[in-house]
Amino acid sequence: MQGLSFYTHPLSFCRPLFILLSLLFSIFSLFLTESEWENSFTLKMFLFQFVNLNSSTFYIAFFLGRFTGRPGAYIRLINRWKLEECHPSGCLIDLCMQMGIIMVLKQTWNNFMELGYPLIQNWWTRRRLRQEHGPNAKASFPQWERDYNLQPMNAYGLFDEYLEMILQFGFTTIFVAAFPLAPLLALLNNIIEIRLDAYKFVTQWRRPLPSQAKDIGIWYGILEGIGILSVITNAFVIAVTSDFIPRLVYAYKYGPCAGQGRAGERCMMGYVNASLSMFRVSDFENTSVPRTDGSDTFGEAVKYCRYRDYREPPDSPGEPYSYTLQFWHVLAARLAFIIVFEHMVFTIKNLIAYLIPDLPKDLRDRMRREKYLIQEMMYEAELERLQKEKNEKKKNYRAHHNWE
Repeated sequence: MQGLSFYTHPLSFCRPLFILLSLLFSIFSLFLTESEWENSFTLKMFLFQFVNLNSSTFYIAFFLGRFTGRPGAYIRLINRWKLEECHPSGCLIDLCMQMGIIMVLKQTWNNFMELGYPLIQNWWTRRRLRQEHGPNAKASFPQWERDYNLQPMNAYGLFDEYLEMILQFGFTTIFVAAFPLAPLLALLNNIIEIRLDAYKFVTQWRRPLPSQAKDIGIWYGILEGIGILSVITNAFVIAVTSDFIPRLVYAYKYGPCAGQGRAGERCMMGYVNASLSMFRVSDFENTSVPRTDGSDTFGEAVKYCRYRDYREPPDSPGEPYSYTLQFWHVLAARLAFIIVFEHMVFTIKNLIAYLIPDLPKDLRDRMRREKYLIQEMMYEAELERLQKEKNEKKKNYRAHHNWE
């Protein structure tokens, strides 16, 4: 009942539009934040890039196939086009493929552009210098002039490098339940990118001007936000996108082992049949009527077919095609799993943060002692200054009294 779904989702065809929007967002943010702090610019640029790059994955994970209706009552755009559905095996395989494409092709393209762009610019610069000063012009230049002819570092310093790593961290953590290979691919990419960046900084860019920074600034808060979002997203992926919860509900409530408090391979017998609903072919809409009745393939006309959902059969004494009790059990189990999973992960996170503080105890004690010694020195210096002032006043008073 559901058509096959390949890599090319509707949002995939809009990739050139996303790239154009990304450039427009960058220019727009620059004008927005000319008179604001760097943190504001960083946050806006991150939000623009995050929404641009993660819109397709969120669409596949949580929206694709969720609002298509059912056979006989499909939801259509302008009463004509049926909305896209997931693969019959579920949306998780589509999300896994999309993440694989992003983690492999996108990172490869980013590395190519990061190194290729300055290489091409420096080649063009060397070509222009040969035309102006002769073929041996570069050898006659002093070292500082040859360094000056390299490409300057962008106006925002390491902003692009930070942004790339933060976005990669988001891809690695937000949908790791759907694509467990994401951390491994990110590690391999970073190993390669370390060498590419080293080559780029040493041979293709001018020496950057050093600047002092207390910490990574607003990037720390962004990492904290991505961490919280990843917990929530993975909870929804496991509960809603995958078949983990429906399988558990069937094993403990509707399967052969129902009421026995155990689950195994034998307890899942009949799960596929229980996850499919029955539909009468004669109830199709006029726009969805099959071209044949199946008699040329099966020898007789097909009267019923199956589709993936939890709905009553067409001959139900109650309301045909309404949700069954199993649907509501699965929905309640999904919501319960999301709440328990989130609270458990956040509790473990806070416990680890409490047991392993950011500063070791001995370092914190040394910092407190240094602070105490500084305060004591300032106190003694202030006492000494006051004592000198007091002695000076006494001396002046005595000198004035003797003169009188």
